[in-house]
Amino acid sequence: MADVLEQDQTHQRLQEVNTALENGMFVHVRRLLQDMEPEDIAHLLEASPPKERQVLWQLTDPEEQGEILDELSEDVKDGIVSQMEPEKLAAVTEGMESDDVAYVLRSLPDERYQEVLAQMDATDRHRIEKALAYPEDTAGGMMSTDFITIRGDVTADVVLRYLRMRGELPEATDALYVVDENETLIGHLSLASLITTQPDVEIKDVMEDADEAIPVDMADSEIANLFERRNWVSAPVVDENNHLLGRITIDDVVDIIREEAEHSMMSMAGMDDDEDTFAPVIKSAKSRSIWLGVNVLTALAAASVSNMFENTLQQMATVAVLMTIVPSMGGVAGNQTVALVIRGLAVGHIGDTNTRWLLSKEARVGLINGFVWALIIGAVVVIWKGSLMLGAIMAGAMLANLFVAGVAGVLIPIGLKKLKIDPALAGGMALTTCTDIVGLMVFLGLATIFITP
Repeated sequence: MADVLEQDQTHQRLQEVNTALENGMFVHVRRLLQDMEPEDIAHLLEASPPKERQVLWQLTDPEEQGEILDELSEDVKDGIVSQMEPEKLAAVTEGMESDDVAYVLRSLPDERYQEVLAQMDATDRHRIEKALAYPEDTAGGMMSTDFITIRGDVTADVVLRYLRMRGELPEATDALYVVDENETLIGHLSLASLITTQPDVEIKDVMEDADEAIPVDMADSEIANLFERRNWVSAPVVDENNHLLGRITIDDVVDIIREEAEHSMMSMAGMDDDEDTFAPVIKSAKSRSIWLGVNVLTALAAASVSNMFENTLQQMATVAVLMTIVPSMGGVAGNQTVALVIRGLAVGHIGDTNTRWLLSKEARVGLINGFVWALIIGAVVVIWKGSLMLGAIMAGAMLANLFVAGVAGVLIPIGLKKLKIDPALAGGMALTTCTDIVGLMVFLGLATIFITP
């Protein structure tokens, strides 16, 4: 209910802004944008066609443009950033956390990226270069360098006085990191422990050991799993020598979870999860044509099976009427298994130790469902077409294809994962191709053997 209400409010704002733009009321639009949060403006930009988007961007508050860019999807953000001058881009990213600036700048060509860095002071340039040195989908690429460190040999009172002098804490700070003189992480102290500790107690006596730091090269999906299992708000990031490099906060992990969900949904259709809804026609057509081409090849493979039994289809129209049922049922059953396995791989539930058990389980599920639906579909065909033999052929093909669908639903995504191919992108198509070919081959083959004169 809340989501529906929020969507209605967004559409109302969009309608109000569009009406004002059409009437040339740019001052009114600017005031509307000033009353909105950066994330709401980002949502409004993503919901606007390209021409209106450019006008809206020019009317936004320059002091908020950095935060707005951080909230935009990658495709929309890249389109806006590519039109900005280097000095302007450096100015809007001033004061942003290093991981957010890295997100904004990462897609720039090297020449423009260097021009933007040249506009920054030495301190900002160093921290941004450090963040951009790591791959985007690792802890190093998403970590923030804005955190607070303390020493273990000082008292709680000293730390509290230091925090008061500092005046404010980095966002999502729930712990202070304890380091030695070499910046090696030796522990962490939660804020809750700090404010309940006696003033004269040394930090090393109340801190917790640093036994759950995140390696700088850990993949973002593994980080999300750790945060989910440990219920973390933030976590330190260290290098191979346990030197503290940065920290990851829960808001970064929420972004990972959302992006993975979008990736899974869009990949099933062969599309980029960051694709701009209002991207230019030619760009959208180009990005989708590759997947359509691959799908044509798989469709031709399935059609070639039907072509092998052309004589059977010419002689028996009934076979042609029924031939789509078996592949369809196999595709549905197999995609259920594929979705289950892809989720298991994403959350780390599936590994070498339990793959064989999972394969056995899904094979048995396929056999049980195959037997049940073979009886049902076979009986329907007997009643419908009045042919016991045709019903038996349909039942046999159904049983075989649902068994194959269960086995393939496990083997295909796991195999793609081992080949470094995204199962969410290719798993469904590969599975459907497999069940189409097997279903048609078994059904038409049995019909050729037992029915064709």
